[in-house]
Amino acid sequence: MALLLKVAIALVVLVYPIAIYFGLQYLQPKYLAISLAALVILRALFTNNQLLKAVKGLWVVILVVGLTLAGFSYFKNTDLGLKLYPVIISASFLALFSYSLFKPPSVIERLARLQDPDLPPDGVRYTRTVTQVWCVFFVFNMTIALYTVFFSTTEIWALYNGFISYLLMGVLFISELAYRKWVLQKGGD
Repeated sequence: MALLLKVAIALVVLVYPIAIYFGLQYLQPKYLAISLAALVILRALFTNNQLLKAVKGLWVVILVVGLTLAGFSYFKNTDLGLKLYPVIISASFLALFSYSLFKPPSVIERLARLQDPDLPPDGVRYTRTVTQVWCVFFVFNMTIALYTVFFSTTEIWALYNGFISYLLMGVLFISELAYRKWVLQKGGD
């Protein structure tokens, strides 16, 4: 049951911008704010990511900020808090990845060690660089997401935060994977 709930929460997070866009067509923002509050609480209760929990206070900050945004949208009946949620998520990932650079191992090194527990020093340096690249990406993503909140239509906001940002993440992930598989492995041969 817990696994099913975690999958459901992940799917809701994934489609959040699109759900908000369509929800705003039929509901007042205050009713969607209740859904955001529930989502934030469920994510906080059912996360089992040890790295997120290791960053002291990050989940508390996400919970407080998420509930504050939901409360703001509820009491003001505005979509502003709803639209800021993807910005907060990018900021949270930026905090997580940045923190891991100062308190190693980096996020990417932890992931790499799942496949290769005996990661050589060159691999550690490489994973640190990839973590830094992801930090730059999260700054970029957060900036564009914030821009769409204040200077774009709800349609553009939903398109960027519900599709383009995921596409960019996928391109970065696949590019890094391809680079690692083809270029770095050729150097090791």
